[in-house]
Amino acid sequence: MRIGIFGGSFDPIHLGHLILAEQCREQALLDQVWFVPCSLQPHKHDGTHGTDRQRSEMIELAIAGHEPFSLCKIEMERGGVSYTVDTLEQIHESNPDDELFLLMGDDSLENFGSWREPARICQLATPLVVNRPGMGDVDLSLLAEFVDARRFASFKNMVIKSPRIEISSRTIRGKVAEGKSIRYLTSRPVEKYIETQKLFK
Repeated sequence: MRIGIFGGSFDPIHLGHLILAEQCREQALLDQVWFVPCSLQPHKHDGTHGTDRQRSEMIELAIAGHEPFSLCKIEMERGGVSYTVDTLEQIHESNPDDELFLLMGDDSLENFGSWREPARICQLATPLVVNRPGMGDVDLSLLAEFVDARRFASFKNMVIKSPRIEISSRTIRGKVAEGKSIRYLTSRPVEKYIETQKLFK
């Protein structure tokens, strides 16, 4: 099985996340995409945040009815600082026969060399780098130093074309705090959940 791993805070999950995940699923022929919310740290304060439970419930609401999408709470359950390499190692141990793909934006690619054990990440999963209109070509050469020539060649077909969606979780939290509408920035069930839970006030 081909599994896409999509990590982030998802605080809250929004339409940009969902569109990116679906484009990766379709273009890379993924069987599943796992949304892997990180464990938020107590010192992270740029306004109020959802708890692990609330972020998980919002993801479940957003992906309900789309069978290829699922929630994976591996980083929340592990707690502490979440490193991508540790998450991929754990998923690989549990699913040794599956092929893993790591969903990432072209902005993440630029910083990839500073991640913990980038070479091991490239062994465990194939990067799916999302290229948005207006962002220029993806510079896959940034991955070349971490893999051999044969593995690097396989990455060239893994650039994903996706619409440029200018939505961020921080923007949504800010709008909620200011009493502004977030309609059509996230799914309707998530919007209602934020309202009933009085999140981000």
